[in-house]
Amino acid sequence: METFNDVISADRLVLVDFFATWCGPCKAMHPVLENLKQQLGERLRIIKVDVDKYQQTAAQYGVQAVPTLMLFRNGRQLWRQSGALPLPQLASVVNNYL
Repeated sequence: METFNDVISADRLVLVDFFATWCGPCKAMHPVLENLKQQLGERLRIIKVDVDKYQQTAAQYGVQAVPTLMLFRNGRQLWRQSGALPLPQLASVVNNYL
C-alpha cells in the first residue's frame, strides 16, 4: 500500500489538497482540481487528504486551514497556499513547476 510519504517522494509533481468534507471552499475546489487534472494528465498527480481522517499528517505539515494546497516533488515542498483558488491561478502556479 502506497503511503503519503511514498507519493510525495516521487520524481513526479504532486499536488496535495488538504480538505474537510464539511468545508464549502473545499467542495468548490473539487471541479477546479478535476479540470486541472484533465488539462495536465500524467504530468501532475493530485491527491486529497481529509484532515479529519488524517489528523497526524495534517499536523505534521502544519495545516491549520482548509483547503490547503501544497506542491511536492522528491519529498520537497515547493509551494503552499491556504484557501480556494480559481483554475487559471492554480494552473499558473502548477505550470511554473512542471
